[in-house]
Amino acid sequence: MTPHKNPDQLQFLQNCSPDTRRQFLQLGESTACPKGHVCLREQDNNSHILFILDGKVQIYNLTKCGKKKILFILDSGHIANDNILRNSTSVYCETLEPCRFFCIRREDLLCLMEHDFQLTKVLFQYQERKLSRLEHQLKNTLGSIYLERRLASKLWKLARDFGLPDSRGTLIDMDLSITFLADLLGAPRETTSRICKKLADQGLIIMEKKKIYITDMDKIADFHQSQQKI
Repeated sequence: MTPHKNPDQLQFLQNCSPDTRRQFLQLGESTACPKGHVCLREQDNNSHILFILDGKVQIYNLTKCGKKKILFILDSGHIANDNILRNSTSVYCETLEPCRFFCIRREDLLCLMEHDFQLTKVLFQYQERKLSRLEHQLKNTLGSIYLERRLASKLWKLARDFGLPDSRGTLIDMDLSITFLADLLGAPRETTSRICKKLADQGLIIMEKKKIYITDMDKIADFHQSQQKI
């Protein structure tokens, strides 16, 4: 399970002045959303910045054909918005489980950033790390990388971020349907299903309904870094 956070535990506040932390907590408020709730929609105006306190969300775009392409899966301590300065958003944010957010008006956050450089610095560092992750994903979407290795890489990262120790290996602590994996991979559902079966036949994963176990983290890491094709 994602660890619970209080707003004053957000990493973005750790190096801020006491006055900034106090104002931040006073200006924002916590709000809860059920599973499957779309918090942000592409091109919609949104006046608030959403800091994730509990739960997991998927950040995605829609292709020209209307197919979902998942960009990030974020949990406690992350920011759901793709930008801080603009009111409009270019992504969708949907909860994967019941979530709790700390919401603060964009204008209030920008005002705090203007008066506390440490807050500005840590928020820009966070956005840079997010951009770096996105650039890495774009490199991995090239046709030269086998789909088996791409899926193995994504499952390894999910196990690293959301994994729980289990007698069968590492359990990825979230529901992973074939449709969800297809959206994550950017591939047809039928193709994704075949790839999952191949990874399972190789002993790299165990699939039980919507749960996936990584049998050996080192083994699946070696596979996705190799030139091997199943």
